[in-house]
Amino acid sequence: MGLLDDLEQEAQRRKAGADDQDRAKQEREAVYRTQLEPGMAALHEYLSKLTQNLSFIKPRKTFRYPLAGYGDLVLQVEHEYDLKITSQPASKEIKLSFPCPIVTDECPSVEILGSTKVKSVAGTFQRFHIGGVAITKKDANGEVLAATVKARGRIVLAAVFSADADSGAVRMQFSNFDQMGGQQTKTVTGEQFNESLYDEIGRYIAREQNNLFREALPDDYRKQLRTKVQQEELKRRWETQMSQRQREELAEMERQQGLAGKLTKVVDQVKGGSFFDKLRGLVKKDK
Repeated sequence: MGLLDDLEQEAQRRKAGADDQDRAKQEREAVYRTQLEPGMAALHEYLSKLTQNLSFIKPRKTFRYPLAGYGDLVLQVEHEYDLKITSQPASKEIKLSFPCPIVTDECPSVEILGSTKVKSVAGTFQRFHIGGVAITKKDANGEVLAATVKARGRIVLAAVFSADADSGAVRMQFSNFDQMGGQQTKTVTGEQFNESLYDEIGRYIAREQNNLFREALPDDYRKQLRTKVQQEELKRRWETQMSQRQREELAEMERQQGLAGKLTKVVDQVKGGSFFDKLRGLVKKDK
């Protein structure tokens, strides 16, 4: 086979690949025009009605997020929704957000002991823009030794739905819905983007029972998840025990320091002669 034959075959392979890419691109664009674009409009209408009804009814919805080193953060949905849709020639995006105030009265009041642990919890609160860390004890150098923590503030939950002709799919991203700082992402095809999915999205946003992110998990993976939950529970118990032990040790140190101060005062009095002077005065009176 000569050089020209080799070049001709390579050119044909590349042309076939380019034709396949063009065909796939046209198919994605068709899916966007016929399914995703009208589907995004329908989803926006669904979310608009959903948030209007929730804002009117205002069902009390509270939920808990565990924070390492602190405990459960209790939040409540405020039902003040911000819903927007933006459109480009070949893409659409829907954004939904709403605040969830921290129910401070239902959150634990925790005494954190130790400089490292206080800094860790304070850093976590600062990262999530949560208040409620009060420093209660410092050493002579100004180093923090203890703090009382009771969470306050609010967390914003947000959902973003993006569809475009380039991908031919819808990408959904939920922030702070399942854990602090966490994101859940799911991509669906045009065939999956239907009224049944809208209902699952609505239930997920309204914190109702749903199957939006429920997938069939292998038994081995389920076992790993259970083991991880058990390990986290043991870790929380250990932290509670260590915190109690630190409080007891701190109280014992303060008690010993108080006794040492009293003993030092007595010794100083003896060295100064005041103790012997009193004894001498008592002896003279007996005479």
